[in-house]
Amino acid sequence: MKQVESMTKVRRSSRNACLTLGLALAFALAAPAQAQNDKMTPIPTPAQANAIELGTGALPNATASESWHSQYGSTFARNVTVATLTPYLPDAGKATGAAVIVAPGGGFRTLSMENEGSDVAKALAAQGVAAFVLKYRLKQTPKDMAGFEESMKKMFSSTAKRPEPKASDVISDLAPQLADSRAAFELVRKNAAKWHVDPDKVGMVGFSAGAMLTLATELNVKAAKPAFIGLIYGPLAAVKVPADAPPMFVALAADDPFFGNAGFGLIQSWRDAKRPVEFHLYEQGGHGFGMYQKTTTSTGWFGDFSRWLTMHGWIKPAA
Repeated sequence: MKQVESMTKVRRSSRNACLTLGLALAFALAAPAQAQNDKMTPIPTPAQANAIELGTGALPNATASESWHSQYGSTFARNVTVATLTPYLPDAGKATGAAVIVAPGGGFRTLSMENEGSDVAKALAAQGVAAFVLKYRLKQTPKDMAGFEESMKKMFSSTAKRPEPKASDVISDLAPQLADSRAAFELVRKNAAKWHVDPDKVGMVGFSAGAMLTLATELNVKAAKPAFIGLIYGPLAAVKVPADAPPMFVALAADDPFFGNAGFGLIQSWRDAKRPVEFHLYEQGGHGFGMYQKTTTSTGWFGDFSRWLTMHGWIKPAA
């Protein structure tokens, strides 16, 4: 695909096992600990008046149209066939010049559009950071909710039996999503003056599958060049780190059922490459905590992330 550079030149020595679809599938619908209202209820597709189409085209061979549902007191989108970017801009006088592309999670089958999307973007904008929620294209799922739920059950039951795919196969399989993230960076920089953004201060933060996409973008989309990346409860397998890798912020709960006991090779990879990295391992929080307010210390991840952005000069210190 023209929009994703050199798919055949993927860094094969990197342990992109952290980007494997098997892991993505495993946490596709992971419930946040202590969450309620876990029933999936179809809702009308929102107007999304401010969403900007990224121009990456419709998902090839798609037969199901985009649909939304509520769960855990939040909203989710699935069967996304056309990628969009929705801006959440701070007041011009408060803008720091920094920008963040926000990639929600959902195992590439669904997107947590509020808890890992708009809620995060609004919080960033309140601190002077321009934020952009990336609604990237997804794997197709059954049109009806019952069929979707059944497909997820089958997927979960077969995940443990699925062999680990090759890194090159994984990146090729993520080609539509990587094209979407690349286009998002291009759009933000193209409109930098209008949106009061410094083109050299555009970063990306992702959650779960969105964290996988964020890391894959850094490792495999040369044109993106994120100024910084944030990985929130994503897999942490070791990778080969580029010499110019950006500062990285990582947050994970020790009791995360998918990645809490899978090692922290990614952190060591960044340290071995002598690149800046900050890692927060919270005792409790499970998977998918996002912006949910909980009694666990994982709720503090956004404050820690904000202080990290401030330390690097992307957020202005409070007067």
